[in-house]
Amino acid sequence: MEHNRSKLRLRQRRKFRVRKRLKGTSERPRMSVFRSHKHMYVQLIDDDAGKTLVSASSMDGELKGGINYGGNKDAAQAIGKVVAERALAQGIKQVCFDRGSCKYHGRLAALADAAREAGLAF
Repeated sequence: MEHNRSKLRLRQRRKFRVRKRLKGTSERPRMSVFRSHKHMYVQLIDDDAGKTLVSASSMDGELKGGINYGGNKDAAQAIGKVVAERALAQGIKQVCFDRGSCKYHGRLAALADAAREAGLAF
């Protein structure tokens, strides 16, 4: 039990360490990414207003039919492309990337690269 609590504390510390440097505005929202074992979720958040401007996940009906499994790089690339398209439709061109408590590799890097290719600037 104590081992799981210490892992959770370390994860929270990493998340707070990343978040203290980032702040989303309406012109440049924070792109927050959460990944679980089976799915990925992305939100573009305006921290000044406290509102989510755009969101996408592997659970969306639009994406669910196109991907077999939500916890791999292919799904991350599809989510990155969709969130970039939705952001550009609302006039958002620049974001600051909030990786949370995860390292920037694997699924997170694939998502970020797909969003960049679709037109978002980090």
